[in-house]
Amino acid sequence: MNRLLWQMFAGTRGGYTRGFILKQLIEKPYNANQLAEALKIDYKTTRHHLDVLAKNGIITTEGDKYGKIYFLSKNLRANLNDFNQIWKKINDLKT
Repeated sequence: MNRLLWQMFAGTRGGYTRGFILKQLIEKPYNANQLAEALKIDYKTTRHHLDVLAKNGIITTEGDKYGKIYFLSKNLRANLNDFNQIWKKINDLKT
């Protein structure tokens, strides 16, 4: 899981945005529109990153197409410390 997290958040251009999305989802579940508003990013961009995170098993959803709520996956919750360490390293490099 650690390798996947590095790839998803440190190894791609969109990793930082995905990290911000994940930090929001750690606090509470959101739908795509709520996340876009909370992060002040485009809805389509938000959906793209949510799709990438879901495809890789980092988040999961409940609800239908228009009422999807996004949650952390069980796998990520079990490895949340790894994500937090990676996120800290990424932020340390940016400062």
